[in-house]
Amino acid sequence: MELGAFSVSLTVKDIEASKQFYQKLGFSIFAGEQSQNWLILKNGDTVLGLFQGMFEKNILTFNPGWNQNAEPLAEFTDIRQIQQHLLAQGIQLQKSADETSSGPAHIVLEDPDGNQIMLDQHR
Repeated sequence: MELGAFSVSLTVKDIEASKQFYQKLGFSIFAGEQSQNWLILKNGDTVLGLFQGMFEKNILTFNPGWNQNAEPLAEFTDIRQIQQHLLAQGIQLQKSADETSSGPAHIVLEDPDGNQIMLDQHR
């Protein structure tokens, strides 16, 4: 089961201060709109999202159907297949995808320590 591109989505207090900090660590802006309080930064294949006022806590994010450059993959495991697998493994979801749908969808779960994980399929 391939989960897709991986990033860490950080909830930040001051997006400008966070952007400057991570730029000093070698990250550069890859996508996003700072005026909308979100930026995606990259350092090599490492992807880091900065989100001000959008989430309560940090989130581990996977994007089925994308590589680390947010480019579409020719073949990938659809979010609904991933959801079926997780449910069969006894994993409870906080948010489920409509299994009768196709295309973009997302699911949310938590690990045993309360860390949020979001699988967010954009296509």
